[in-house]
Amino acid sequence: MKPTVAKALAGKGKKLAIFDVDGTIFRSSLLIKLVDELIAEKLFKPGVESEYLKLRENWLNREGSYEAYIGGVIRAFDGNLKGIKYVDLRRIAHRVVVREKSHTYRFTRDLATTLKKKGYFVLAISHSPKLVVENFCKTLGFSKVYGMMNELDASGRFTGQALFKDIIFDKAKILERNLAKGGLTLKGSIGVGDTESDIAFLKMVERPIAFNPNKKLYTYAKKHGWEVVVERKDVIYKI
Repeated sequence: MKPTVAKALAGKGKKLAIFDVDGTIFRSSLLIKLVDELIAEKLFKPGVESEYLKLRENWLNREGSYEAYIGGVIRAFDGNLKGIKYVDLRRIAHRVVVREKSHTYRFTRDLATTLKKKGYFVLAISHSPKLVVENFCKTLGFSKVYGMMNELDASGRFTGQALFKDIIFDKAKILERNLAKGGLTLKGSIGVGDTESDIAFLKMVERPIAFNPNKKLYTYAKKHGWEVVVERKDVIYKI
């Protein structure tokens, strides 16, 4: 066990809860919604959607994976962000949040709200751009939000370079960084995720929850006795 984690388990402080966002709280991907809007606004060049439309069709037809689909969306965003003005992305991100902020799962939305009221430090981590993630999570009262950040040039346009990828793509590292600052404890901690990329931070908390998990996370969760919660239509149940 890493020293930071051991100390957080043994020490005193504010209880901690950590949530993945896309597919866990939000019922889709904020990045997908953002890219769709950037294309509709003609801020991205024509034909960008060709990066992922076939992959989306394959996924909808259960002939391909969601991971492949979202990978295509990520490539579309990363490959076309260069030259876009910060003010334009901020405006589009705000519009997406206004439209999508209520499109949440009841289980995770209510859990995050309840834990916040109980005094938990509620942390959100997403691989979607921070501009859209932070505004979305603020509507739910999250204490701190992490999302992808991109470099700007002197004129306020994006260079196309992502910042701090080594941190953002390692959710366990983000959790450790917050614990290292002090004032937080893993005693009574809760974590919620939906894919295998969340396993690293779920292993660190006392109550890991696999919510609507993909196959890899489901298999791991069942093997280790974690909670598995599924929300389908108007029913929430444990497996």
